[in-house]
Amino acid sequence: MFMLNHIWIILLLPILGAAINGLFGGRFSKAGVNSVAVGSVALAFAAVCELAREFWYLPQNAIPWVQSYYTWMTAGDLTDHPFRINFALQVDQLSVIMLLTVSCVGLLIHIYSVGYMGHEGGYYRFFSYMNLFMFFMLTLVLGANLAVLFVGWEGVGLCSYLLIGFWFRKKSAADAGKKAFITTRLGDLFFMVGILLAFWTFGSLTYSTMFQKAAVMQPDTMTHAGVFTWIAVLLFIGAIGKSAQLPLYVWLPDAMEGPTPVSALIHAATMVTAGVYMVARMNPVYSRAPIAMYLVAVVGTITALFAATIAITQTDIKKVLAYSTISQLGYMFLGCGVGAYAAGIFHLMTHAFFKGLLFLAAGSVIHALGGEQDMTKMGGLRKKIPITYWTMLIATLAIAGFPGFAGFFSKDEILGAAKSGPHASLWLWAVGVAAAGLTSFYMFRLIFLTFFGKPRFDEHHVHVHESPAKMTVPLIILAFLSIFGGWVAAPELAGGIDYFDRFLQPVFTQYAPTHVVSEVSGPSSVGAGMQLLLAVVGIPVILAVVGLLVAWWFYIKNPRVPHGLARKLHGVYVLLLNKYFVDEIYLALFIRPLLWISRKVLWQIVDSGVIDGAVNGTATAARGSGSVVRELQSGNTRSYASWVVVGAVGFTMLLLAFIGMAVR
Repeated sequence: MFMLNHIWIILLLPILGAAINGLFGGRFSKAGVNSVAVGSVALAFAAVCELAREFWYLPQNAIPWVQSYYTWMTAGDLTDHPFRINFALQVDQLSVIMLLTVSCVGLLIHIYSVGYMGHEGGYYRFFSYMNLFMFFMLTLVLGANLAVLFVGWEGVGLCSYLLIGFWFRKKSAADAGKKAFITTRLGDLFFMVGILLAFWTFGSLTYSTMFQKAAVMQPDTMTHAGVFTWIAVLLFIGAIGKSAQLPLYVWLPDAMEGPTPVSALIHAATMVTAGVYMVARMNPVYSRAPIAMYLVAVVGTITALFAATIAITQTDIKKVLAYSTISQLGYMFLGCGVGAYAAGIFHLMTHAFFKGLLFLAAGSVIHALGGEQDMTKMGGLRKKIPITYWTMLIATLAIAGFPGFAGFFSKDEILGAAKSGPHASLWLWAVGVAAAGLTSFYMFRLIFLTFFGKPRFDEHHVHVHESPAKMTVPLIILAFLSIFGGWVAAPELAGGIDYFDRFLQPVFTQYAPTHVVSEVSGPSSVGAGMQLLLAVVGIPVILAVVGLLVAWWFYIKNPRVPHGLARKLHGVYVLLLNKYFVDEIYLALFIRPLLWISRKVLWQIVDSGVIDGAVNGTATAARGSGSVVRELQSGNTRSYASWVVVGAVGFTMLLLAFIGMAVR
């Protein structure tokens, strides 16, 4: 029980690594920086593994396991509804899954970064930021109340800003960092209001207290939006910003300006999934707010299709993966929105494996081509960088949902819940399936453009080479997880048990409304053999195969077809290529008017005209009066004598006037 009694160690290790490298890393060799950065995360991962082992033997009545270390904040009357926040950490089934995912993928990306960032400046600064991110993400996951979660929530936002703008001398990177920070802050404003409303409603921000009080309150309905709905919607707006959903997704594609390991760690595997984790963690509130749940499902579904349509026309390999991330996050929210919280978290985990692998493999491609990211300038790399090719192909099969790969199991569960779950909707399922077909198409388009055909780069000037072992070993491990990471759910397809779902069910059923528990735990009416057949040759798998074949036809068999199709559908192609002009619309509707108000009104009128005018006017008046008065200091004795006489006469007259007034 050592780790369960000392959970704080998991947080201490990465923050120590960040502090040591941040303060003293400039004096260390790269090997020294590596030892601190990678070593601290490796020890944290080992601590998480030990914690998971100890957790396995905990009795059910001891879960969640909470450790409160000190009173963080108090306010108000301490005897009558005080505002009291403890710095407390909590371990349950959901946090164990998240801890293992974050620490495992985070460790692999740290190892990969040693090779990828080896020739970059600011080496110690990069790893200090990476360790700091790990600290805040683990804090977010382990927090036993919304206040501690919010610290991690804002912390990962800060680290995102620092890491996206790591190459701060590059204007596009600096602008992307600011864009990410400002956009996510907009969502966080509503998130804070949601936290305050939650405290006003429940009198506490501690999960167990909130959920116990929620369990005895009357749930909202689809025709009545009560306090549950408002709390859930406000918190979800924060998740929309953090997890890059419509309409606040615009920061994530630009975030690709950061180093590729940053894209893999923050914008594929961990930070952007914070919103999904929050919705799953707050499931007792969402399960009592059907309007909010429907909103979550609708936003996730539309975002999944919207981002997938943009990805089919992009040529920057990292931008394709960025829009793919937005789309896959939409699937996770779809799962949570239809009540399949375990399926949403399952896809979160498998997505961390295959999307982390896709980004790292893309970094390996970019590394091999000396920094080139345009897929139209690649081609023919299959035999030149075979490890990168095979691992990226495995990740592509996983994200496309081909049977046997991790993404197949998690995506199948989400679509199944959308079709026949507690909050099923046929149109949500149909849109989700369409997005799945597009996912297969744009991912195999990426594979064919990058690795097949003739090289479209100057082979005399570009020395293509496979990445070093520091980069390829993490690829191989993630490829293994992308294949087998979903097999814990495989027995269900043959009428058995979904072990992942069973492990998480206590988190999602303990405080769930009675009707939701009964619907979730109901047995399947489909036979085991038919269930397996429907999963393996179902519509999502058929569309995945169709997407592969269409991509093959377009980019291998008849590579002229895409150009002809782009000419015939010029308007649609331009619309998708320019990402529906959303950035331009935001620029015209929000950014330029705000800049105009800032410059013309707040700066030139309020600041310069009123504030500076008042200050400068006072100074001018003082200077003018001083210029007049100093003329009195002429140095002439007669002048001084005259002024003394004038002063004496004036004083005498003033004195006589006062005496007269007193006599009367």
